[in-house]
Amino acid sequence: MDVLSALSDMLAEGRYLDVCITCHANAICDDKWDGSGKVCSCKYGFIGNGRTYCQDKDECAIGAIRICGAYTTCHNTYGSYYCTCQAGFSPSNNMTVFIPNDGTHCQDVDECEITGLCGDGGYCRNLEGTFECRCQLGYQVHNGVEPFHPHRSRAFCEEVDCGFPPAFNHAHMLWNKSSRMGSEVLYQCNSGYHNVGMGNVSTCTAAGRWETPSLLCEETLCGRPTIIEHTEQVWNNNSSPGSTVLYFCKEGFSNKGGHDVSICNENGQWTLPTLSCAMFLMTDMYIDKLQFSIQNILYDLQYFEKQRVKIWRAFTLFVLVSLLEIKPAINHLFVLNEKCVYWKAEKYDEDTEVYKVTYTGSRDYQRSFHDNRKRFLSSKADQHELCLNLLPATNYSISITAVSARFTATITTNTSLTVPPAPVVYYREFETPVPTLRLHRRPDTLDPISLYQVFVLPAEGMIMFDCSSAASSLGHITAQIAVGHVGTQMDFTVGDGLYYGGFFNEPLGNGRNYYIILRAVSQWKTVGAAASLLYNIYLVCLGIQVSL
Repeated sequence: MDVLSALSDMLAEGRYLDVCITCHANAICDDKWDGSGKVCSCKYGFIGNGRTYCQDKDECAIGAIRICGAYTTCHNTYGSYYCTCQAGFSPSNNMTVFIPNDGTHCQDVDECEITGLCGDGGYCRNLEGTFECRCQLGYQVHNGVEPFHPHRSRAFCEEVDCGFPPAFNHAHMLWNKSSRMGSEVLYQCNSGYHNVGMGNVSTCTAAGRWETPSLLCEETLCGRPTIIEHTEQVWNNNSSPGSTVLYFCKEGFSNKGGHDVSICNENGQWTLPTLSCAMFLMTDMYIDKLQFSIQNILYDLQYFEKQRVKIWRAFTLFVLVSLLEIKPAINHLFVLNEKCVYWKAEKYDEDTEVYKVTYTGSRDYQRSFHDNRKRFLSSKADQHELCLNLLPATNYSISITAVSARFTATITTNTSLTVPPAPVVYYREFETPVPTLRLHRRPDTLDPISLYQVFVLPAEGMIMFDCSSAASSLGHITAQIAVGHVGTQMDFTVGDGLYYGGFFNEPLGNGRNYYIILRAVSQWKTVGAAASLLYNIYLVCLGIQVSL
């Protein structure tokens, strides 16, 4: 106790001294702990003897961590202090300043909750007291390195651009002009070449470079044509795709029918000719004609007695050679490009020949289908071409009869499955509360194996839809409709909540954008040679974008 406090109990001129009136302005008068009187004490935040001085106490002198807590800054004031949080932190009481006597402390601020903090293509990572930015997959940092802080540098993220894809010799590319990450380019060898490498797809990588596929296009060669017994060939020694070989029977053998042309295809294989040749046999009819002709000639030349034997022999050889050249009235019959039938006419006079062409079509997948038609052709020509309007995905038997020669040749062919006819689609958005598609179409013979599929995809970010893939975006099918049930016109409401072909037509959400895609599909299931199921699928797509 100081001297002034000790004198507080003494008398002054016979009276007790009032200690409280002697207290400093920044002090308070308290009772002594033992009840023996009063004493002056400096207020909280001041230090001194309570009477003559009470000076400010610097609470921050002991350190901000000790008085305010972690991640703080201490601010001394006259008679008090307050705390603030460092950058990247905020008080737990959500006030600007605080005194930690109520348990308030500084907690980390998650800057990443601010949308777009790292810019387009960037993603934010929160750290204690700060944050950092990196680029998303498909983007690269520019004007800096990763990680970066957008407030401290000029770095930003930019979408990856792989530029133009690499080119390959003897190949062309199928590309949608997109050079973003994940974009693909499909390479195909030019006609007359085939790929002997291991791949034909290049992908734009996150590094901004196209992958290099192991594509190697080499010229397709079929080699030497197939040898058929008792035949000879007309061939120019060219074995590239499209080259042809004509087969004919050797001297002494006659044509018994079959296909006599072999074509080198793009797979490097000759098509299989079916020409059949058999040894020529002289019938009694030919012998009678031969004897009659010889007798007439010998009669006319009877005055050349000495030359008779020689003439007989010479004429006999001549007649036999002529008989060997007799061929069927219709020869070299084949079908080209599934459209036109070609044949060669074997005639022995200049008269006009009438040809009756009968062709019958049937389908494995449509037992009730029959295509029966006839055509007539009158011509003196030696070679004929007749183009027929053959229907797709049909098995045809084509018979050609030379009427005057009474000779018939028959050939079979199978037409391919073609791209299905797309309907005319009208879209209505303002007349109805939900999008409606109106389909106008014409009936087609492929209707029994055709479907319409409706896809609804959210128009968000980058969307890739491969129309040519039968498995493309199966999760987005909202309806599947058999074309045979459509007729010539149909209205389809997108999002009506009904089931179509086992798929739920889910209602659309308001305020969202969608892509609506209509895909026409034709598929034909057949049984192959190995008893495995083969699917021939042809697709065509129509797409629109709608906003709700």
